[in-house]
Amino acid sequence: MPSGKASRIAALAGAGAKVGVNYLKHYGRRAVGGGNDRTALDEANAGAVYDTFSRLKGGPLKLAQMLSIDRNMLPEAFRTQFAQAQYSAPPLSYPLVVRTFQREFAKAPLDLFDTFSQFAKHGASIGQVHEATKGGQTFAVKVQYPGVADSLHSDLAVVKPVALQMLGLSDLDVEPYFQEVKKRLLEETDYSLELERSIHLSRATQGKVEGLRFPTYYPELSNRRVLTMDWIDGRPLDRFASGESDQEVKNRVAQAIWDFYQFQIHELKQFHADPHPGNFLVDENNEVVVLDFGCTKELDPDFHRDYFRFLDLEVLNDPVQFEAGLRQLQVLSDADSPRERALILEGAERGARLLGRPFHEGSFDFSDESYMAGIFEMGEEQRKNSELKQMKTARGSADSIYLNRAYFGLYSLMGLLKAKIQTHGVS
Repeated sequence: MPSGKASRIAALAGAGAKVGVNYLKHYGRRAVGGGNDRTALDEANAGAVYDTFSRLKGGPLKLAQMLSIDRNMLPEAFRTQFAQAQYSAPPLSYPLVVRTFQREFAKAPLDLFDTFSQFAKHGASIGQVHEATKGGQTFAVKVQYPGVADSLHSDLAVVKPVALQMLGLSDLDVEPYFQEVKKRLLEETDYSLELERSIHLSRATQGKVEGLRFPTYYPELSNRRVLTMDWIDGRPLDRFASGESDQEVKNRVAQAIWDFYQFQIHELKQFHADPHPGNFLVDENNEVVVLDFGCTKELDPDFHRDYFRFLDLEVLNDPVQFEAGLRQLQVLSDADSPRERALILEGAERGARLLGRPFHEGSFDFSDESYMAGIFEMGEEQRKNSELKQMKTARGSADSIYLNRAYFGLYSLMGLLKAKIQTHGVS
């Protein structure tokens, strides 16, 4: 896996060239009356991009994983290709796995386990999972891709100047957000930290939410690049959602996931911040198995209070309290012009009312596809608003990034399951 900045730029440029050639072929066929098959073009481009992302792994594959959650953002061909990044990315070869064990344990896999699958059972953006046995017990052993931490440094160095140019912001504006993303991504490459968080969060949540299971983790068989846990059979959430299970069963599964997030966010104030279908299995008893605590986020109590005050209808309906809340979250500032202030207030109120609907209604039917489409359309409108784009100051607390991501992912999972759930109102 290439980890240097130059080699990764070259690989991405190569993917861009393939996409360009596909467009030339497409328009060439149109010019000679060969039709206008946009689906075929999307499939060819999606394949070229995903092939490159799969070889690079790390940041690009993590991006593909995140983009695949939104059913509205990408053409179907891209979403289908990118969804593979959730749990079935192309694996690295077994000799590299052995090399990782030799470096981390000074032993080969078969020195630690009775059996160890040479081929990965699952692969994602940071590592791949092998099945192993020892003393009659079956384990899932997650092995990190060699060089992935170095590659993330390279990817971030490439992305930052491009993002600055696209957004019209200064380095100083984006630095808090950049550091937040960088910290979370690099934490995912430290399996010792993931082990610690996995044990803590699974124990703190076990028995508090109905319908959940967690694997047991094994510190003696884990370290910074290898993480060992129980092997649990189950269907990834997207396969379960597309299966023939009764909708009532899907509602119960969705309720368990919803309650899991509400408990961790509001009670523990530390939460699983990577809610994509590959991180949840549904077992034979229709219980949800929660996997992968590599990406977690802790919430400062004051920030938690300031963020969730916008679920309170009294705050939403009081312009003075609403504006004060936006200032507290650094969305509004004294430097804003009257027009900027009005635009921000209008967009923020619209967003707070739309995103807060599931909480305000107490029970909510996520099978209404127009709801998620409405969220996407609102985001597109704001992204394309020329007046908003002219505001050269970054807005909001960096602590919002992964909380926003968690709720967007959670809402997307509810939509995937077409679930009707009890949201328990406003906490």
